[in-house]
Parts: sequence; structure tokens; C-alpha cells
Amino acid sequence: MENSALQQLVEEISLKYFGKPFAHEARFNERLRTTGGRYLLKSHDIEINPKQYRTFGKEAIINIIKHELVHYHLHIEGKGYMHRDKDFKNLSLKVGAPRFCEMLPTVHGYKYTYTCAGCNQTFLRKRRVDIKKYRCSKCQGEIKLTKEW
Repeated sequence: MENSALQQLVEEISLKYFGKPFAHEARFNERLRTTGGRYLLKSHDIEINPKQYRTFGKEAIINIIKHELVHYHLHIEGKGYMHRDKDFKNLSLKVGAPRFCEMLPTVHGYKYTYTCAGCNQTFLRKRRVDIKKYRCSKCQGEIKLTKEW
């Protein structure tokens, strides 16, 4: 999914669930690590973690967008837009926006999974490995990056 498709999806969700237009920018932000998305108070833009889309699919992104749009519309209207506010809780329940997104799966902090082409052994790494430099320790076969969290 590209930023233009995300922008269109946010505008559709805003009209469908809130009955109000979304007049600002929505974009993916690769630098987000621990959160599914965020609403920026100064610019009124919404940023979404693309790893959520890659890992959990479109349904997870829709839930994150609903959550961020709750912040957006309440802030624009001058109502309580924080998680602890009554207005936020009521509107979240009304549109079915979750409080939290699913956590990205990591196995003890490992972000990269490599697999040997010969013997199918897997290697978990916290840092990226140059696959041209290294081979499988078991059969000396080539290794390939199979998953990046």
C-alpha cells in the first residue's frame, strides 16, 4: 500500500464512521517502532506504522486509522482528545476503535530471520547480515533473508 492509497482509505473511513471529512495528510512512517500510528497535534496529520500493515494486513490498519481519527476529530472540535478523557472513550466505543493495536511479533528482540537454501536451517539475528559474506555453518549453503519484522 502506498501513501496515496492510505490517504484515500483514511478519507473513506472518516466519512463512513464519523460522518466528517478528513482534510489533512495521512502517511506511512517507517521510523515508528512501538506504536501502530500517531496523530500529530500541530499539523493535524496522521502517521501509520507500515510494519503493522505488512504483518497483520488491512484490517489492523483500519482499526489503527479509526483510533487516530478519534483523536483527530475530537481535537479539531475542541473536545477531550486524550485517552483518559470521557469524550475519547465514548467516541471510541461508538465507532469501534480499539484502545491498543496488536504488538509486532519479535522473538527475544530478533528482527531478522535467515534460512539456509541447502539444509533449511533458520538463523535469528538482531542486526542485518550481509548474505554475500556469510554461509550456513552446517552445510556451507547460501543463506537468504526470509522475514524482517
